[in-house]
Amino acid sequence: MASHLDLEEQEQLEQLKAFWKRWGNTITSLVTLGLLAYVGWMGWNYWQRTQGAKASVVFSELERAVQAGDLAKGQGMFATLKADYASTGYAGQGALLTAKLQLDKGKPDDARATLVWAAADAKDDAQRDLARLRLAGLQMDAKQLDEAGKTLDGVKGADFAPLLADRRGDLALLQNKPDVAKTEFKKAYDGLEKQLDYRRIVEVKLASLGVAVAEEPQPGAAQ
Repeated sequence: MASHLDLEEQEQLEQLKAFWKRWGNTITSLVTLGLLAYVGWMGWNYWQRTQGAKASVVFSELERAVQAGDLAKGQGMFATLKADYASTGYAGQGALLTAKLQLDKGKPDDARATLVWAAADAKDDAQRDLARLRLAGLQMDAKQLDEAGKTLDGVKGADFAPLLADRRGDLALLQNKPDVAKTEFKKAYDGLEKQLDYRRIVEVKLASLGVAVAEEPQPGAAQ
């Protein structure tokens, strides 16, 4: 009986050796690749967290500079975000803040350049769309109407559709296309939340073009 079991064990051992001889290298390679991928993924996540933490410190400095109206420091902090932390959302948000500061300080050309960077390189889709909307406004102020139209063509986010329509309406007015402006302003008006003050501004634009919007019933009013 003991000899029979020894023979079976010997056969199993030989089968295992044969299996390992055939597949051992492949299994070792797959396990090694899996471990390397895991280590790489962990390293990437650690790097991202570290970069995010460092970028948040720089962004906080930028916020303080904006609140203080310190243009030189604000631009310096934004330059650091662009150079060292462009892969984080802080760089895009920093660009929007810096452009506002530059505009407040009478530097529209610098603000346009900052928004051009954000429109192309900000990490977040919404930040890029918001940068394009603001950039188009500055381009219209500078009478760069063709450039403004191209910039607006890049806005794709559905959440920005009403603001995009409003900007297109402004552009159409500058291009002496009042009918187009009416259509775009009406789209903007219909798409904006009713409680937003911004909607009243669009309503005034429509009124200036002779378009009256239907008065909406107040909550609780008799039907």
